[in-house]
Amino acid sequence: MKKIVPIVLIALLACAFLVKAIVNQKTLSVKETTTSTQTAEPAQSAESAETPPESQPEGEQPAEPITTKSGKEPIRGIYATAWVSGSSRMAELVQFVKDHPKINAIVIDVKDDTGYISYPSSVPLAQQINSSSKRIANLPQLVRELNDAGIYTIARIVVFKDPLLATKRTDLAVKSRNGGLWRDRKGMIWVDPHSEEVWKYNVDVAKEVAEMGFSEIQFDYVRFLSDGKISEAVYPYSKGEAKEDVIRNFLKYAKTELNKMNIPVSADIFGLVLSVADDLNIGQKYEKVVEAVDYVCPMVYPSHYPKGTFGIAEPDLHPYETIDQAVKAALKKVPSSNTKMRPWIQDFSLGNPYGKEQLEAQIKALEDNGIYEWLLWNPKNRYEASRYNF
Repeated sequence: MKKIVPIVLIALLACAFLVKAIVNQKTLSVKETTTSTQTAEPAQSAESAETPPESQPEGEQPAEPITTKSGKEPIRGIYATAWVSGSSRMAELVQFVKDHPKINAIVIDVKDDTGYISYPSSVPLAQQINSSSKRIANLPQLVRELNDAGIYTIARIVVFKDPLLATKRTDLAVKSRNGGLWRDRKGMIWVDPHSEEVWKYNVDVAKEVAEMGFSEIQFDYVRFLSDGKISEAVYPYSKGEAKEDVIRNFLKYAKTELNKMNIPVSADIFGLVLSVADDLNIGQKYEKVVEAVDYVCPMVYPSHYPKGTFGIAEPDLHPYETIDQAVKAALKKVPSSNTKMRPWIQDFSLGNPYGKEQLEAQIKALEDNGIYEWLLWNPKNRYEASRYNF
């Protein structure tokens, strides 16, 4: 009997310890759930419930799910040219981001519409055509410092408006029916969007900067020609595909390659693409761009909408109404998607002055439609604190 008592006591103590552990685990689970609920990003809209991810190309393994460095925090950013990024002024932009808690990202030019790369590149074609520069002397260090400061870094790459590549490799350039290279109204030459060598070049640059630590790659000028004598343009690599399919296929290729590195891909598109039925003859059809990227960044600048758009006499004077109608049109086209919309909004004056009131109106229009992410397009990179109430 004396031997049984200690055994019973030990058993009772073990049971008590087990019960306490279970209670503590449940308490911990409740705390974790509560924390997750409190920090979760606001839902984009009632219409944008997630759909199953698009199927991967046959024979390829699905990429790992993307976890951005921002977690669930909405991305809201400013823009910096390569010249500013490589100068002492970059410190001012970093301080601006730190002083404005709602802003947490910077878009940096790593290849702009001159065709020059902002840093010394090791990409073979870049070395062949000498497209490297030292606008940003030590890009890896800059990215590391921004990441350490908690800033989400987006690398902007201009794709098909590449006069340098078109000059050095005329076989990749858009030709004219009258002979020579085709030129737009400003005399600029472009590369052929059908060329897979052009695709690979830009994705190689994207991979290179992704290795440096960029959080995301953003492709701009992912389109065909929009002005000049377009009827005279000849695309040497065309196989007869529709323009909208060419642009979609490039973006899907880029996304597949970069998602393997756990890097999300975004694409800049014209604001009008959200509301028109076709691809504007530039290859940007909203429904097809959305299926090919992680984020779509329409340039919904009110000043760029023609008079009378959406029944608004002067869109530039009505930023809320203009953006509200544009976003509603896009949500009607694609009511649910895994792709997030992160518009570029107007932070410059063109015709009418734009300041704090106009910025707040644009942001309110987005939020009223369930869009909580945005980027400020300010080509001069002058961010005066008095203009921003966030």
